Amino acid sequence: MLVVIGTLVVIISVLGGYMLSHGHLLALWQPYELLIIAGGAAGAFLIANPMKVVKESFSEMLGLLKGPAYRRQDYVDLLSLLYDIFSLMRKNGLLSLESHIEEPASSEVFSAYPRLMGEHHLIEFITDCLRLIVGGSMNPHELEALLELELETHHQEAEAPASAVMKSADSLPGFGIVAAVLGIVTTMSQLGGDTSKIGEHIAGALVGTFLGILLCYGFGGPLASAMESRAQEDGKAFECVKVAMIANLRGYNPMVSVEFARKSLSGHIRPSFVDLEGHLKGARAGNGG
Repeated sequence: MLVVIGTLVVIISVLGGYMLSHGHLLALWQPYELLIIAGGAAGAFLIANPMKVVKESFSEMLGLLKGPAYRRQDYVDLLSLLYDIFSLMRKNGLLSLESHIEEPASSEVFSAYPRLMGEHHLIEFITDCLRLIVGGSMNPHELEALLELELETHHQEAEAPASAVMKSADSLPGFGIVAAVLGIVTTMSQLGGDTSKIGEHIAGALVGTFLGILLCYGFGGPLASAMESRAQEDGKAFECVKVAMIANLRGYNPMVSVEFARKSLSGHIRPSFVDLEGHLKGARAGNGG
């Protein structure tokens, strides 16, 4: 929602200020200049990035309209899922997790949280961590180092679309200059003809520079920053899982392990201890104890 509001504020402020200073709005309508700038930047974007990043970039842009992937209730569900897993490990041993790890979709533990089951990367990350614990006989330091490496790779991939959009945004002023130079070339070609067109062509060339700068700093750059912030925010779920897994492997009981994970979350999405405890008690009561 803030993306839409911010976009409207930029448009209204820039065009409104221009019109209030007695500018003519139609003078800014230069479709050929816009074609040069937007088309050039789009082509450079395709040259610079693999198809995977191109697709993810458009997907992430649309995702900004939906808000963050994980909300407070999702983190309550995630912490509850981790608590259930750790309780099962503590009660029945590590080998009791094998069937749940191999087929999480048919697991009564995982399927109790249908919203999380839709997050395939997160569920895969959880099950991979559990496989290492069950079959790897790893100590906490080894697991932490391995998970840090995996999370670093995950964060780099998640932030790749934002980085690609930012680089494309940085190229917009340059393409604005290209459009302006071409406009000047057109102006110079008119010197021997109708001189009344000279001012019109110069204005069009200046609009090209204006559009390149506006698209970069008013839309492209902020959009890339918003995508980067969303990727970092969504990565908190994976950090939460890592902290809980390591705490559990170090011998803490399920509730304390989950509390470690809860503390790793940002304040605005972190469920309170009372809310989480009440949710867990309600879940245990619903399961018959």
